[in-house]
Amino acid sequence: MTLLLDTNALLWILHDSPRLGSRARKALLDTPRILVSEISLLEIAVKTSVGKLPAEPRLHSTLRELGFERTGLDDRYLARLEQLPVLHRDPFDRLLIAQALTDNVQVLTADRAFTRYGVTIVDAGR
Repeated sequence: MTLLLDTNALLWILHDSPRLGSRARKALLDTPRILVSEISLLEIAVKTSVGKLPAEPRLHSTLRELGFERTGLDDRYLARLEQLPVLHRDPFDRLLIAQALTDNVQVLTADRAFTRYGVTIVDAGR
C-alpha cells in the first residue's frame, strides 16, 4: 500500500500532534511507502510566507529522515485536475485529489471532502 499525506496530516506528523489519531499512527507504521507531494510543500511555503504557519526550518531534512518519498507535480495530475468537478474549492486539496486519483493511492487526511471525489482516505484524526 502507498499513502499520500495531506498537508494537515504532514504537519501533525512533524509536530507529533495529539490530533493525529491512533489509526493514522498505525497506518504510518504499517505502510511501506509514504508520499509527500510537492503540492503540500508549496502550501506550507505559501502559508508560511503570509504568516498563517510558522517556519519549518528542518522540513526537508526531516522528510528525508522519516523516509518519506517526495512526489512532484506531473502533467498527468494537471490533466486530471482539469476534469474534476468543483466539489471543493481548496486548490491545494484539489491537486492532491487529482494526484491520488491518478496514482490510485490512499490519502491520510482529516478532510472528508476527499471522499466526495472517490478518494479512499485514512482518517488522520482517528
